[in-house]
Amino acid sequence: MGPQKDRSAARPYANGTAATAGRGGRKENKVVRYRECQRNHAASIGGHAVDGCREFMASGAEGTAAALLCAACACHRSFHRREVEAECDFSSDSSGAAR
Repeated sequence: MGPQKDRSAARPYANGTAATAGRGGRKENKVVRYRECQRNHAASIGGHAVDGCREFMASGAEGTAAALLCAACACHRSFHRREVEAECDFSSDSSGAAR
């Protein structure tokens, strides 16, 4: 058996966000979106052809197996480009401001 991952660090929520503990015990919310499908449908013949699906749309309710399939292209969610947006804290002053 190999090393096990710490699964207590991030708990995903139904709306695509995950709360993780940042520096100082502060919680950061990350929004995960799945964009265009990158599945190569012509890989078996040595070519490259994508289906043109622009964004992942879940086929079923959250928590079901159908939620991992795209309603537009029927591909698994892992074929879609993953984009993570983190909420940033810009409240600190920057000492290198232009004068």
